Amino acid sequence: MFGALSNRALAQLDNRGAIGGRFGSAQGITYRHTLNSDHALEGIMSIQSNSDFRRFRVVGLYEIYKPLAAGFNWYYGFGGSVGSFKEKDKIFDGKRQSFDSQLNLSIDGIVGIEFNVPQSPFQISLDVKPYFDFLNESSIKLFDPVGFSVRYKF
Repeated sequence: MFGALSNRALAQLDNRGAIGGRFGSAQGITYRHTLNSDHALEGIMSIQSNSDFRRFRVVGLYEIYKPLAAGFNWYYGFGGSVGSFKEKDKIFDGKRQSFDSQLNLSIDGIVGIEFNVPQSPFQISLDVKPYFDFLNESSIKLFDPVGFSVRYKF
């Protein structure tokens, strides 16, 4: 019984908010708001750019946290995003072709692991955030959206 209670205590989110940076295939800002001891809302604003396109997204996620060990939690969740997608200008037959921005809407999921740095207000996390973009590409992105986040807890 005490073991079950101690595991439950490890899963407690010990702060009201955490803000930081998210790095990976897209870079951005992440903010997590704690709802109770093992549920949170996370917002991510990110920009992704390469030689072919530019993408901006605002993501909202509902997350559930479970204990792994002292300082470690794993989490999963779901949500959605809205954003824009713009294909970069291209040259076809010597003529420049421009493309318009397109609206992006997607259904998102997230699975990850989090470490709360002892004696510090910082936490780090590694996650994969697959999504189904149903307006622009109508495709599922499974492993492209891997992210590493560093947050300051307050």
